[in-house]
Amino acid sequence: MIGTVYKSTGSWYLVKTENGDEYECRIKGKFRLKDIKSTNPIAVGDNVNFTLETDNNTETGIIDKIFDRKNYIIRKSVNLSKQTHIIAANIDQVFLLITIDNPPTFPSFIDRFLVTAEAYSIPCVLVFNKIDSYKEIERRAEVMYLKDIYENIGYECIEISAKKQQNIDVIKKRMKGTVSMFAGHSGVGKSTLVNAISPELNLKTKEISEQHKQGQHTTTFAEMFDLEFGAKIIDTPGIKGFGIVDMEKEEIGDYFPEFFALKSQCKFNNCIHIEEPKCAVKDAVDDGEIAWSRYKSYLQMIEGDESNYRMDEFKEV
Repeated sequence: MIGTVYKSTGSWYLVKTENGDEYECRIKGKFRLKDIKSTNPIAVGDNVNFTLETDNNTETGIIDKIFDRKNYIIRKSVNLSKQTHIIAANIDQVFLLITIDNPPTFPSFIDRFLVTAEAYSIPCVLVFNKIDSYKEIERRAEVMYLKDIYENIGYECIEISAKKQQNIDVIKKRMKGTVSMFAGHSGVGKSTLVNAISPELNLKTKEISEQHKQGQHTTTFAEMFDLEFGAKIIDTPGIKGFGIVDMEKEEIGDYFPEFFALKSQCKFNNCIHIEEPKCAVKDAVDDGEIAWSRYKSYLQMIEGDESNYRMDEFKEV
């Protein structure tokens, strides 16, 4: 039988077939260890083959094959730095939720996420949530500043208030007919947004911790939902850290679209935009055509600086 993984708890998987039947499935030990370095060999969104076994009158699916993925979002596992974690697979687009405060989302986190999305050719929309709460001029200016950076690069940016249901129709229109993944730190309002888009799901939400200005984890496992207006959504646990995976220094710059656009103008075709003379990228940074925050993120990735890929260790740029 063939189906799609809708939920993963690490040991059990909820698999749905094309005709809508759902089966609890697991994988065999040998399959788990076969050439897979990830903490989760099977991810939500994976298409799998499985067979049914009956034990004590209970049918259980045994997954024996993962079909080729068209893409996936992967990061370094925060607690097991030598291992990776696949957040979701076979995605049409990602909505990355960003908040200026409660909790703060810093450019270095955004840039690491975007680089991974670019590497796997996944369109990413930046969603600035909680705009109803940014009454101070300084907070509003921060939103406009970040939007200006990323819109100039070519990323779509949408301002919303999930709580007040502002611009939710814009998100829904963008989602129709696609598999969309929602991502971001805990507390940025992913579950609130999902509930605003599709109230019947009634996902749990929690308030921000005042002590740490971080969200409390409400989504424990990634899960896919079929929505009534012809869309699929993958809700993911809040991401504290995002370490990039399996990228050579020479290729990281190619996943910064504004760097890649200038690459041919560098004196050396293997320029990595650090010490080389007559580098078009460095010149663009000096001239203010490329944001310093983007170049700083790039240098951290090139240098393998993982010290600030955890949310609670981010330093504002």
